[in-house]
Amino acid sequence: MSEPNTEAYSASKAGLLGLTHALSQSLAGKVRVNAILPGWIDTTGGEGVKAEDHAFHPAQRVGNPEDVVEMCVFLAGPQAGFITGQEFVVDGGVTKKMIYPQ
Repeated sequence: MSEPNTEAYSASKAGLLGLTHALSQSLAGKVRVNAILPGWIDTTGGEGVKAEDHAFHPAQRVGNPEDVVEMCVFLAGPQAGFITGQEFVVDGGVTKKMIYPQ
């Protein structure tokens, strides 16, 4: 997903994803390499987050740091031993949402 005037951000994100894929192959057998792509993660404890902000997300809430931590813990654990070179979007479903102008 891109917005106007975000070329530098978009290019750097694509570069990091490419690096994730390449490192997963270069470091195969030594370490697993995956990327976590967080969406809107509220680090303020809810300060300034409105009901409509939560409603915008298919998960019906804005994310919190623990959502990202849980993905990190899962990927670092033995239950993810067969997962490498992947991208995990933690955004409450927003990037799958079809957004049309009102």
